[in-house]
Amino acid sequence: MTAKRMRCALLAATAWLLNVAAADEAPLTTADKRKVVEQLGTTLEANYVFADKAKGITATLRAHLDAGDYDIASDKKALARVLSEDLVKATGDLHFFVGVDPTFVADFTARKDPVRAAALRQQERRDDARENFGFTDLRQLEGNIAYVGLSHFADPELAYDAAAAAMRFIENSDAVIYDLRYNNGGYLEMAQLLARQLYGGDKDRALFDYYYNEDARRIERGQWVLPALPAGRLTGKPVYILTGSTSFSAAEWFAYSLKKLGRATLVGETTAGGAHPVDRRPVDADFFVQVPIGQIRDPVDHGDFEGKGVTPDHAVASADALAVAHRLALADLARADPARQAEVDWFAPILAARAKPVILPPAELRLLAGRYEGRRIELVDGKPSYVWRERFRLALEPLGRDLFAIEGVSDFRLRIVRKHGRIAALERINRDGTTQSYARIG
Repeated sequence: MTAKRMRCALLAATAWLLNVAAADEAPLTTADKRKVVEQLGTTLEANYVFADKAKGITATLRAHLDAGDYDIASDKKALARVLSEDLVKATGDLHFFVGVDPTFVADFTARKDPVRAAALRQQERRDDARENFGFTDLRQLEGNIAYVGLSHFADPELAYDAAAAAMRFIENSDAVIYDLRYNNGGYLEMAQLLARQLYGGDKDRALFDYYYNEDARRIERGQWVLPALPAGRLTGKPVYILTGSTSFSAAEWFAYSLKKLGRATLVGETTAGGAHPVDRRPVDADFFVQVPIGQIRDPVDHGDFEGKGVTPDHAVASADALAVAHRLALADLARADPARQAEVDWFAPILAARAKPVILPPAELRLLAGRYEGRRIELVDGKPSYVWRERFRLALEPLGRDLFAIEGVSDFRLRIVRKHGRIAALERINRDGTTQSYARIG
């Protein structure tokens, strides 16, 4: 963490334990444990967001040590585990975590060497590039609505090109959905970069302000929407953010601030409630502590959501949030422009089938198979396909008992016409409302 970049992330203890380097398993003496506790206390006093409470927390850890509570911690990982538990109990802050990782400690020290720091930075870039800098999914949904899936907020110094490409991908959309349901946080500067696209550049707009401690120095900063932008703006266009119980830290701040500013509608579940930015600091030669280092304040009433989470505007199960947000977006666009109501009606069966897939019994599908004028429906591995001119074949997706969407086709669909209980024809329904009918043959 430097004064230029603010990380606000959840780092799961299990993930750290799976990835840390192997530690010396020699039994720890009481003197070893006391040294770790004292150095941990010094680190907390220099970096913990509530510096006035750090001494009391250290005293609590010492009391546990003196009472023999750490006698069962015979190795470093065991000590790290009980220290993590006691830090969380003492503070109520789930960000706290103590781990064993000599490599991290060595790299932390090595960053003082410009050559080594540059090499580590390149490795960080390569690692994040393998995850596409957090941009897991970009799509254009029905109705010209953009979908942006984000697993985390990468450092924009490394991820700028990926972010710019994503922003250009969605710049011509009529609305945008950001999916942060499984986003564990990251760098607030990425949130700042993405938020730029949602506002005009004609006036200043505060997103949040914050302070943090860094080696006993208090640093205060604010983040604003800046005028420079690598893509077209989405000014005034509807914005929806999907949230879940695992949305954490910077992801929560992106949702919370845009909700406070009236710029986004939140759909999903209440978030985890991790408002404090964090950093990792070495403790002794093998340990590190993940410590909350600051507080962030929203731009409206200067509050936060620590321990409470961010409440969505539309509370639904996270698994259903995308379908609900998509329907909301289409409805909002139609309200703004009634001429689009026909478009909403056209997409309604698709969205309904996506939320609750239609499954037709095999016997019903067998009845559909057969020849129609100039085309046919046949079953391939038990699934219906539409074939015409004896060379084109596309899969059919049931939208109802007699209504089918066609793979890769958005401007028409097919309906089965029944007369006197029997299938009489195949009807093509065009998006403009016109139809063509193809009689059943045989």
